[in-house]
Amino acid sequence: MHGNVWEWCADTWHDNYQGATTDGSAWLKNSNDNRSHSRLLRGGSWLYDPWDCRCADRYRYEPDIRHGDIGFRVVCVART
Repeated sequence: MHGNVWEWCADTWHDNYQGATTDGSAWLKNSNDNRSHSRLLRGGSWLYDPWDCRCADRYRYEPDIRHGDIGFRVVCVART
């Protein structure tokens, strides 16, 4: 699924992973390197080079940005 659109994450932007959560929860705590107004994007998109299409690739944007290569993934459970 990488490369479709940059995927919004609940985490706020941090310059590094020092102090990151370890339980899988969103990292919302403010610190000196946190730009809390910026949100985290992951995964690259069709508009960028192939080496950007990976979950480790991250970027930041203001949460009110609208662009054709930024979105989110909807997950639903199939009922049998």
